[in-house]
Amino acid sequence: MASENIYRIIQIDHESVTPKYIQLANSILKAVEKGFVEKDYFLPSINDLSYEMDISRDTAEKAYKRLKRIGVIGSVPGKGFFIAKTDFKQPIRIFLIFNKLSAHKKIIYDSFVATIGDQASIDFYIYNNDIALFKKLLNSRKEDHTHFVIIPHFMEEEDKAPAIINSLHPASLILLDKKIAGIEHDHAAVYENFEKDIFEALENALPKLEKYQTIKIIFPSYTYFPEEILKGFISFCQQYAFNYKVVHTIAQEPIKESEVYISLMEEDLVVLIEKILSCGLKPGKDVGIISYNETPLKKILLNGITTFSTNFSAMGEAAARLILNDEKKIIEIPFTLTLRDSL
Repeated sequence: MASENIYRIIQIDHESVTPKYIQLANSILKAVEKGFVEKDYFLPSINDLSYEMDISRDTAEKAYKRLKRIGVIGSVPGKGFFIAKTDFKQPIRIFLIFNKLSAHKKIIYDSFVATIGDQASIDFYIYNNDIALFKKLLNSRKEDHTHFVIIPHFMEEEDKAPAIINSLHPASLILLDKKIAGIEHDHAAVYENFEKDIFEALENALPKLEKYQTIKIIFPSYTYFPEEILKGFISFCQQYAFNYKVVHTIAQEPIKESEVYISLMEEDLVVLIEKILSCGLKPGKDVGIISYNETPLKKILLNGITTFSTNFSAMGEAAARLILNDEKKIIEIPFTLTLRDSL
């Protein structure tokens, strides 16, 4: 059959956060798999592709380099790039969908992509904790993929998520970061056990916590953070006889000596530190600070902020390994407590 015009085949999905060069490469791979282009078909030049697709020259060049690395296209000096192999098949097509793209989610993504390598195509989407957008994105693409990797955190209407996810069968499903009830089909999961993990993290910090009287957790009233965090926190405080309080708005909370503050959000941590310093109190002596999720800055801020954090790189790698090994395992990635001067 004659080859299609390549510009009728290439698609850039602007709702996707998959890098455009990967989308471009995946479109050409799909065209090869479906027989839309023949062997020895010459592709547009990098300059022409950049102009016609309204993408940067660097994006076009990176897409061709990716395809050349896996042997699908070749190049002839002075003539350009051509389809070198048409017997290529990429059987793994992954739909990767996150609730948001934070620094920690990016670690998961980078680790996942690095582990998968060139053995699969990945379409990456963000639904901003919005159940309606989550449903729209999944319903629009659910016939095109062999695997769905989902981080299921929602601001509201989380009870609707299982029915949406159940519609994905028979594709392989991996729940990432969090498990949710109501999933009918056999699936894998790489997750945080929030209730158990925060309890054990605080238990490991007990020798440092004993000099304080009250532990307060800053837990915004409108948040995607799971309630299991509060359950583990309250259970710890009750078992070890600490006064405790759930603070919804740190900006309105008075700061007192002999208190420990657990901050889940980076914005709240900034406000908390400002309030502590304005009161003339010393972190690690007068008040304690524990922050959720490790970042490089927390290693040096105030001579070091104590953190409890999941190994996000291990989480991304584990999810990718489940796909590559065709396994349906449930893998728990525990918190790690890092004690520093703020406690």
